[in-house]
Amino acid sequence: MYKLLYSTDYGKYYVGKCEETISRLNLKGKVQLILTSPPFPLNNKKQYGNLTGDDYLQWFSGLAELFSSVLTPNGSIVIEMGNAWEKERPVQSLLTLNSLLGFVNNERAGLRLCQEFICYNPARLPSPAQWVTINRIRTIDSFTHVWWMSNSDFPKADNRRVLRPYSKSMKRLLKSGKFNSGRRPSEHVISEKGFLSDNKGSISHNVLELEQIDENKELRLPYSMLSISNTKSNDFFTKTCKDRGIIPHPARMPLELASFFIEFLTDEGDIVLDPFGGSNTTGFCAERAKRKWISIEANEDYGKQSMIRFEDPSLKAKIKTEENNYGTDARITELGNS
Repeated sequence: MYKLLYSTDYGKYYVGKCEETISRLNLKGKVQLILTSPPFPLNNKKQYGNLTGDDYLQWFSGLAELFSSVLTPNGSIVIEMGNAWEKERPVQSLLTLNSLLGFVNNERAGLRLCQEFICYNPARLPSPAQWVTINRIRTIDSFTHVWWMSNSDFPKADNRRVLRPYSKSMKRLLKSGKFNSGRRPSEHVISEKGFLSDNKGSISHNVLELEQIDENKELRLPYSMLSISNTKSNDFFTKTCKDRGIIPHPARMPLELASFFIEFLTDEGDIVLDPFGGSNTTGFCAERAKRKWISIEANEDYGKQSMIRFEDPSLKAKIKTEENNYGTDARITELGNS
């Protein structure tokens, strides 16, 4: 059983299990991007609901065929996953990597790994706490895996839409018009004009840092990496939830992480699907970028709180709520076929 909870100018939010809902929405071959952060493959239960161990592996790898079936011929799947640790042991579990490998290696899905990204959060709390802050025998687990997969070797993508600001040294080089050309120790030959073309920014790296670029300090990591502000604690959604006494979804995808892949892998009017919608970060970012979106979430409470995102005055979105709208809905077909 599933139902349409609300809709906006660009998208729809459904409450139901992702497998049933996707199967009923007439989306085969129509989705340009599946962007999601599923329940992480942990070795212990969390309040937002997750399978564990072998049960998770079997369930998650089985989703690959369903997800692949709704992609366009050049569509993409982007999945963010955190690390798992063995229960009561200072040993990192292979559950995350095995889950991602099982997903992409599902032969019936016909997927391949286009590129792996690392999402690094320097402000993340020490984890696993027992082994990092008490026993002091491990370092802080501060990144999540982001895998970009596709049913094609050449999915739609354009890195010119996600350029990073130039570094100070690159700005000086462009201004002076001079640099050391010639053969490098690596045997690469740099032409006299090789670095003098102003491409309006640097190509992003595949390490994504959740910290805003500050031109007045030396960065620990490459300047051209995707450096994005981690504003979970003070964004409109979080502040509004706090004001209303609502406990927000505990595992929200960073807004700018979602925006990066939406801009990188889709055009205006394309359909973006999040099968584990939660607080609807994906839908919000898709709406902002004028992409059509569909989000699905099994927990109706998370669906209701996600509507707060569309109250953000910067978005100027119109929400239409749906009451007791179970089963099929004519507007599903409208979105899927448009």
